[in-house]
Amino acid sequence: MFSRPPRSLTIFFAGFFICLSLWASEKPFRIGTLAPKNSLYHRQLLEIGEAWRIAQGGNAKYVVFPDGSQGGEAELARRMRIGQLQGALLSIVGLSEIEPSINALQSIPLLFKSWDEVDYVREKMRSSIEKKFLDRGFIVLAWGDAGWVRFFSKDPVMRPDDFKKMKFFSFAGESEQQEIMKSLGFTPVPLETADILPSIQTGMINVVPSTPYFALATQIYSKVPNMLEINWAPVVGALVVTQKAWNEMTPAGQQALRAAGDKAGIQIRNKARQEVDEAVEAMRKRGLVIHKPNAEQLKEWQDLADKLYPRIRGTLVPAETFDEVFQHVKAFRAGRK
Repeated sequence: MFSRPPRSLTIFFAGFFICLSLWASEKPFRIGTLAPKNSLYHRQLLEIGEAWRIAQGGNAKYVVFPDGSQGGEAELARRMRIGQLQGALLSIVGLSEIEPSINALQSIPLLFKSWDEVDYVREKMRSSIEKKFLDRGFIVLAWGDAGWVRFFSKDPVMRPDDFKKMKFFSFAGESEQQEIMKSLGFTPVPLETADILPSIQTGMINVVPSTPYFALATQIYSKVPNMLEINWAPVVGALVVTQKAWNEMTPAGQQALRAAGDKAGIQIRNKARQEVDEAVEAMRKRGLVIHKPNAEQLKEWQDLADKLYPRIRGTLVPAETFDEVFQHVKAFRAGRK
């Protein structure tokens, strides 16, 4: 009933699929990040890639795009969804574009008092968060952080009310956070990270919430040379890859990527925390002025955080996740006592 296809047609399709296979194997595995070139984070991504490339074998290629060359974090998430990138090293800003509950680890100001608390809560919530990412088509390979958010400003400021006269850098896309800030009398200006320096120079912004390492690496501190020494929130991040890209890897490639990711996550966390103090000291020697709030001023900041919590719960952070974080922090502190 079914006639045999002509030999020439068989050869054509065989050649077509061979070419398609070769094209797929030569298609590079592309990772995007806002991390500066040659920074700790960039170097770790390169090491992960080399381990994966060797294990994957064949013509496997791996490319890292640092410095936000592929766009801001929301754009990196979009590029992963449409297949232009296979992975990205993201902060909460980008991760929340994929799964909003991740905001619980960073968007609750002055909740965490130490890195031990951050580690404890993340490990308690890790499996459930990673499952939520998987349900959305992403694999979490490594968890990292980048230090505490401090406030860098053109003029010295100590109290929350002092900042109401100033204009804050805010990540483009964080519309809910911007509305919360506005409701409390602050002025956020949504921008991409590449726009920070020119926006300071033009007067569009005069306050930049940033980690010390990022402020040093990008030279932001030279334009906003006053730092308020308050650990507003930890900057938490993760390396994620698309499930589609993961499924296209060899088992050896998957295993190598997972192992290299775990190793890199530990190194990033340990080194990044060490570099907070190193970066502050390096900037101090070059003119940064450090302002330490007194007990009365710290209470004003905590009062501001307390006002923020009801606005954050159910908006930036899903209510049940918000409550879970507080429960874990309470349990950790009770255990320490």
